[in-house]
Amino acid sequence: MNSKFADLYEKTIQNFQEGEIVKATVVDIRGNDVMVDIGYKAEGIIGLDEFTDPSKVQVGFQLDVLFESFDDEQGAVIVSKRKADRLRTWNRILEDSEEGSIVEGRILRKVRGGFMVDIGMEAFLPASLVDLKPTRNLDQFLGVVSKFMIVKINHKRKNIVVSRKDFLEKEKAHSRLKRLETLTVGDRIKGRVKNITDFGVFLDLGELDGLLHITDMSWGRVSHPSELVKLGDEIEVVVISIDKESGRVSLGLKQKLADPWDTVEDKYTLGRTVSGKVVNILPYGAFIELEPGIEGLVHISELSWTKRLTHPSDLLKISDQVDVVVLSLDREGKKISLGMKQIQENPWSKVGQRYLVGEKAAGKVRNLTDYGAFVELEPGVDGLIHISDISWTHKVQHPSEILKKGQEIEVMVLGIDPEAQKISLGLKQLSDDPWEKLTKELHTGTPMTGKVNRIANFGLFIELENGLEGLVHVSELPESNPADLEKKYVVNDSIEVSILTIDHDARKIALTCKDRALSSKDS
Repeated sequence: MNSKFADLYEKTIQNFQEGEIVKATVVDIRGNDVMVDIGYKAEGIIGLDEFTDPSKVQVGFQLDVLFESFDDEQGAVIVSKRKADRLRTWNRILEDSEEGSIVEGRILRKVRGGFMVDIGMEAFLPASLVDLKPTRNLDQFLGVVSKFMIVKINHKRKNIVVSRKDFLEKEKAHSRLKRLETLTVGDRIKGRVKNITDFGVFLDLGELDGLLHITDMSWGRVSHPSELVKLGDEIEVVVISIDKESGRVSLGLKQKLADPWDTVEDKYTLGRTVSGKVVNILPYGAFIELEPGIEGLVHISELSWTKRLTHPSDLLKISDQVDVVVLSLDREGKKISLGMKQIQENPWSKVGQRYLVGEKAAGKVRNLTDYGAFVELEPGVDGLIHISDISWTHKVQHPSEILKKGQEIEVMVLGIDPEAQKISLGLKQLSDDPWEKLTKELHTGTPMTGKVNRIANFGLFIELENGLEGLVHVSELPESNPADLEKKYVVNDSIEVSILTIDHDARKIALTCKDRALSSKDS
């Protein structure tokens, strides 16, 4: 080849840069090799497997290839259709997409940790991002055509990570928002029970879940949602609230029916006797269900006229059917006060007919307190013997000095107040007041013998031989120190005393031992 012809030949050869996409024409097909001309010194060879549809490849077919290099030893051009397609797709993705963009593709094959997906080029799909829920059977996704979200682009390595899960979540959120837009508070819609918890039921409304809280399932008492529904049930509910920001929908079942409290005043007038079922028992009373959604409280004090209850369960148990009387009603506060004892006659209503002031009555000591003794005259009717009405002659410090619990006694009725449910009783009134008679012969200086009843820090209480009680003040004891009284004197010891003074108004007798001590010395 002369120099002039060589120059002309060189001018026909284009200059190529490695990594550049160039146009190529198929000039021959030799088995699985496709010979292409790119206008270079030599032809390039491409494997037939790089074509999507090899049957369409023929001489004259034009395509884009990636110029990789020139092999001087073999005298061949190294080109690749597959790499050209991948680079062109890569550039297109970079132009049209970014992280967060949605692309369509097909899951090709499993690889370590996930799948390869054809989105125009191969992208990696981690197994954890293939679906909304974790799954063990990954083979079911092979060949699936779907949309994916680009979650990561590595420019240096020219690879892309996609997520089908993120796309599905985005679609679900979009569908949920569209579904929310179709709902209005008050709508009646159908849903399928998909989950039951202690606090309520989750319903599948289609692209959206709603919560039917246990308190909105029935106007009546519901212990657990499973009492009314089961998984898979399709039920009609009412939309009671919508929170578009959180996507939450609250549903109601009881709202399909009228609130029974709206007409409660017509059904449960004051003083009316009604029937109900015991549904709850607490220390302070029992709740009675009059009808589904309407409950009233019988306070423990309204359970019985005659029985002294420490707890409502002493008289009632759950599911008991009882008759009660309506005592009060608050429709707005949704409260009804009920009474059980009002079904029976109040024993206090005729107590004034059975017990007359000034007459005797029999009873049993039920309780002793610092200020007196309660005596049960009949079931539900107690009277009080005040400590001052126990004895004419003794200064009683505590009723237990004279009475004991459970003792059968006779008493005198001193006063009756049926409205306040109080009866005053007396024990000393069963006999005449002996004070005047017993003190008639007594005067200052009268010597007497007595016994020590009680020892106080200020003196000795002495029971005299006539049954009266007097006080020897510490100042009237010979050579006595208040701190030594309990050492020197013993209860029930006999002692010689003399009358110092008698206060008839206060019914007090002051005694002395000093003159008796002097008499003893003189003798």
